[in-house]
Amino acid sequence: MIGGLETITMELAQSLARSTQSVPQDAVQVTVVTPNAEEAAHESDLPFRIVRKPSFTQLVRLIRGAEILHVAGTDMLPLLMGWLLRKRVVVGHHGFHAACPNGQLIYGPSQAPCPGHYMAGRHLQCLKCNAASGKISSLRRWLLTFPRRWLCFRVGANVMPTAWLGSILQLPRMVTIHHGLRAGQGPVSPQVVGPPSIVFLGRLVSTKGVHILLQALDQVRDYEFQLNIIGDGPERARLEADVQSQRLEARVIFRGTLVAEEREQALAAAKAVVVPSLSETFGLVALENMLRKKVLIVSEIGALTEVIGDAGLAFPAGNAQALADCLERVLQSDEFAEQMAARAARRASSLFTPERMVNDHLLIYRRLLGTCPGGDLRV
Repeated sequence: MIGGLETITMELAQSLARSTQSVPQDAVQVTVVTPNAEEAAHESDLPFRIVRKPSFTQLVRLIRGAEILHVAGTDMLPLLMGWLLRKRVVVGHHGFHAACPNGQLIYGPSQAPCPGHYMAGRHLQCLKCNAASGKISSLRRWLLTFPRRWLCFRVGANVMPTAWLGSILQLPRMVTIHHGLRAGQGPVSPQVVGPPSIVFLGRLVSTKGVHILLQALDQVRDYEFQLNIIGDGPERARLEADVQSQRLEARVIFRGTLVAEEREQALAAAKAVVVPSLSETFGLVALENMLRKKVLIVSEIGALTEVIGDAGLAFPAGNAQALADCLERVLQSDEFAEQMAARAARRASSLFTPERMVNDHLLIYRRLLGTCPGGDLRV
């Protein structure tokens, strides 16, 4: 499975291993443990060890031998084992699982952003939220949130990719470390043919808000452009039906999942990238396309606005008319679009670097090991 969590885990593991190789006494030995049994191409070239689908006994041995256990997410088994074995545990939060039974902070019946029912003690609403998956499944998700949160209270550090996520999870010993990515190897020469291209890139699920983007297209019919939807998922058939019912077939192209070269070519020709998500903890697709020097139009939710700052356009989540207004601003002026794209690239390359991400993680590890002064960890 390739997504934001996997991308950041790979970047962090590689950068940790490589950044300390030149100083043997400070070298970090990294082992990545994954439940995925399928090997990746060129895996032997990676600067860290990979253990795939370990047995329970092997996992216990790995955790017991680690000086630092970094859990990417809030999986119960490694969290519990880390606590039982009295290890120094760091949790990298990539979702809302420590404060929301479904981990998305989306209220199921309405598919709208959740106002925080679990944290407010409105637990009956949590059970209703996930009822579509069955009563037993809903009850199980709700019950597991309590021990998961309890375990997160007992780790050495809770790492948040955005300060906004920390305000939602409200855990002790929180540290905000923004994700960091490397810029590409250079711009791909776009093959611009026809009208300007607007791009959505991501999984086709309801929480990504593609249906809001399609509604917004009705409001900008006076402008010539093409919407390229890159990605696939369970919502594709419904979205294709929406395109037909709104008579948008001439404007919307479903590109599916593209290989890297095709994806880069499609993005190189994009005038703007739209991220209309209803829920995000960071929004890695926004950062990736800031580094590509693209105009970003994002939902006005805490994580996304924290990432783009003043280097993009934002609209209230779920508001199709406001999204249409943002599209209109970009389509009206090439000069405005170029200025915003340049601003996005500068912000991304200065604030969201792998070097900063790695150094901040190393500081946490060393403080937990007692090899670096600094006192208690704080936001």
